[in-house]
Amino acid sequence: MIDRDEVLHVARLARLSLSDEEVARMSGELSHVLEHVERIGELDLEGVAPTSHVVALENVLREDEPRPSIDRDRALAPAPDHSAGGFRVPSPGA
Repeated sequence: MIDRDEVLHVARLARLSLSDEEVARMSGELSHVLEHVERIGELDLEGVAPTSHVVALENVLREDEPRPSIDRDRALAPAPDHSAGGFRVPSPGA
């Protein structure tokens, strides 16, 4: 079972703020997810090819063609902090 400290650690990594009720609920839900992963690990998958999709998909993306976009200054205007033509974000762990 995933305990409260582990849930808080994952929430911190994901930069989530959880109430005490949510922490308690997530403990059970994350434990169930890990139980399902363990069950999958018990399956005999010898000879089963790895897949990224259950249905074969081909040519599902549009052609990559340049087209007009939003002006950089207009995109950066609502940003609380920007520099050198890009968005500034806090350093990890800040």
